Amino acid sequence: MKKVSKSLQRWFIVHFILDYLFGVPLLLFPSWTLGLFGFLGIELLTARLVGAALLGIGGISLIAHNKSKEVYKTLLTLKLIWSGTAIIAILITIVEGAPVLTWLFLAIFVFFFLLWAYYLHKNN
Repeated sequence: MKKVSKSLQRWFIVHFILDYLFGVPLLLFPSWTLGLFGFLGIELLTARLVGAALLGIGGISLIAHNKSKEVYKTLLTLKLIWSGTAIIAILITIVEGAPVLTWLFLAIFVFFFLLWAYYLHKNN
């Protein structure tokens, strides 16, 4: 069985860290966190659910460390679906007049989508 590359393992750890950096504040302090990025008047449950999703997806990135190639492939598929649908949601929000910082979030999700697609293709 082919081993999972060290670079992919490192990216999973980076993804875990970033997801937790955003997820914990969204879960515990959604109004404050959203205010930092210019998002005002967003329903708090929605923000907390995004925080919970980030914590779940980021947490599985950490748990998957040193697992089989098949586990990584399954998680890459999950990450592609998550980042792909997030890109659609962000684009719709931009069209509807989102704050300028929304473009930064779009860039982050596009980066990770392309990264996960690269590794999924590379590992097939």
